[in-house]
Amino acid sequence: MVKKVLTWGGIAFLVFFVAFRPDSAADVFKSLGGGVMDIAQGFSDFFASLFA
Repeated sequence: MVKKVLTWGGIAFLVFFVAFRPDSAADVFKSLGGGVMDIAQGFSDFFASLFA
């Protein structure tokens, strides 16, 4: 029950955030995407070094 409430609350917050602060939401997603890309690049460099 708590998991369902938190899930729907998170979705509602996300919709509210994107609807009323689109510029801030875009900045957050750019930052998250950049972080994911940095992690992927780190794994790529690690495996390239491992097999080189």
